[in-house]
Amino acid sequence: MDLGIKGNVAIITASSSGLGKASAIAMVKEGVNVLINGRDKDKLDKAVKELNALNGGEVIGFAGDLTNKDDIKNMVDKTYKVFGRIDHLITSAGGPPSKTFKETNDNDWYFSYDLLVMSVVWLVRESLEYLEENDGGTIVNITSRSVKEAIDGLLLSNSVRMSVIGLMKTLSKELGPNIRVNAVLPGPHETDRLKNIIKGQVDSGKFDSYQDALKARSANIPLGRIGKPSELGEVVTFLSSNRSSYLNGLAIPVDGGSGASNL
Repeated sequence: MDLGIKGNVAIITASSSGLGKASAIAMVKEGVNVLINGRDKDKLDKAVKELNALNGGEVIGFAGDLTNKDDIKNMVDKTYKVFGRIDHLITSAGGPPSKTFKETNDNDWYFSYDLLVMSVVWLVRESLEYLEENDGGTIVNITSRSVKEAIDGLLLSNSVRMSVIGLMKTLSKELGPNIRVNAVLPGPHETDRLKNIIKGQVDSGKFDSYQDALKARSANIPLGRIGKPSELGEVVTFLSSNRSSYLNGLAIPVDGGSGASNL
């Protein structure tokens, strides 16, 4: 299916690896020109080279920290300077530290809020005038299924990510009809991070093999498997296209049906 977004321009944060990168790959394959972002310049440069080899949309990189609003302003400015437009904003960020309530201090809370919430605020603020051009654009927030169900051991994520959903829902009303805003809530996907965790469990003797560990993690997923990052990226790309033109203000789980929430 041609999604009709060839030649568009997207900013995708935290996209030198993981689900952000998977989203960038899907967008590039549709002919979208993309700015990808990460803090590690070497890793970012490698990802830019890999994505440009797909021979789809043009890809540029910006090494910057999502907790630094000056970096975010410069990221948006670079995108517009190079491509002359911005049609899609896809926000992603790494998870905050896994700690219990007793282990957290004020700095943990402020850092998590800047990383997960203020980064989105700053990105939308800096991109808004460009998104409003050319008949409007889209925003997709990649968050976590933790906004529907608290996940053991993820106090900061459980608490702070819900603000992104409140922001998304409000923006979907304030920015319509020119800009649509949605969110995706990923469940487990076989990213490099998950692969490294599983390999560590195998090395420690917790599991006999990678496949045994993967099977154990899939036990409560009705589809019987961990998701492929590309499957998340394709949902994000669909939400960024006119094929989803009547979807707005939604928080969509992409978790193989593993969630227990009715809504």
